[in-house]
Amino acid sequence: MNRLTTSQGTFELARFPEHPSDPLRAWDAADEYLLRQLTDPETGPVDLSGTVAVVGDRWGALATALAAHRPVQISDSYLARRATQANLDRNGLDPDAVTLLSSRDTPPGRIDVLLVRVPKSLAFLEDQLHRIAPALHAGTVVIGTGMVKEIHTSTLKLFERIVGPTRTSLAVRKARLIFSTPDPELTRTPSPWPYRYELSGDVGPVSGRTAVNHAGIFCAERLDVGTRFFLKHLPTRGGSVKIADLGCGNGVLGLSAALANPDAHVTFVDESYGAVASAEETFRLGAPEGAKADFLVGDGLTDLAPGSLDLVLNNPPFHSHTATTDATARTMFVGARTALRQGGELWVVGNRHLSYHTHLRRIFGNCTTVAGDPKFVVLRAVKR
Repeated sequence: MNRLTTSQGTFELARFPEHPSDPLRAWDAADEYLLRQLTDPETGPVDLSGTVAVVGDRWGALATALAAHRPVQISDSYLARRATQANLDRNGLDPDAVTLLSSRDTPPGRIDVLLVRVPKSLAFLEDQLHRIAPALHAGTVVIGTGMVKEIHTSTLKLFERIVGPTRTSLAVRKARLIFSTPDPELTRTPSPWPYRYELSGDVGPVSGRTAVNHAGIFCAERLDVGTRFFLKHLPTRGGSVKIADLGCGNGVLGLSAALANPDAHVTFVDESYGAVASAEETFRLGAPEGAKADFLVGDGLTDLAPGSLDLVLNNPPFHSHTATTDATARTMFVGARTALRQGGELWVVGNRHLSYHTHLRRIFGNCTTVAGDPKFVVLRAVKR
């Protein structure tokens, strides 16, 4: 946990889940730059008396600092939502001061100030701007923020195309602001999301099925190579086994497991609201009649009863926004061990260089390599 000092006040902030050894802060220079801009005496402070919407607030730093103005936070991340709630609590702020909406919820009908933390995914930014644009009016103040490495010409073109005339600020501490003026006369094309494509014929039981991807899903326009490799080596289980697709993305791993194990009950879990929506649509389109499944947005497998699963399938992310980290994978592995019954198995795919086998041996006491190629390995760990 660290202390953020701004013109709005001083706040103790942490990511969620909070790890004492995590060196990453709950905010960065881009968040500070935006908060400073809102009270800049040279440009005149921004009037925050109307409806303030904060999009893409990564760990609740912006919403917490602006809690006095009762903002609406729109996020695709369950962990960001939990971080916001925790940060409001640790700073003694009203838990209802921030209205929490997911990326799948209907945005406010009118937005007077729109603050956008530029996401890593350009597709997600495009989809969110399309969703929010009808709520903007000629007097809406629109300010985006991000690190210089996150803001590209394509980013600015999106704001221009969907919101209106756009310019950028000078860079300060490697952060930059985006200023966009809503144009009520702007003609907008419909959002291209969600995106659907047919899976190729060489990926096991899901071959030829349709994958559905909402904006922001990893490798949204094609099957990523790690998942493709994993699909060729998935285990088959007989009987009414309980399986989890952990970090499900568009759900093709869980769908494949359901097709290969007709009596299985598959739980799809992700911290992304868009991912779970994608997985549910992929499953509904491709699963046989009567197939059993649950769809959960949450913090890994924490909402499942300990010892309740027979098999966990996992293609863990190794990025947290723009930072490379194996912390998420390690948390997933620990959660999987808790959720598995004795004799239950965790199957993981990952890049060879990530050395997941080291973590799995430390957590499970065992790890075997099921398959590998020059880039990827499929690993199996058993709960003894």
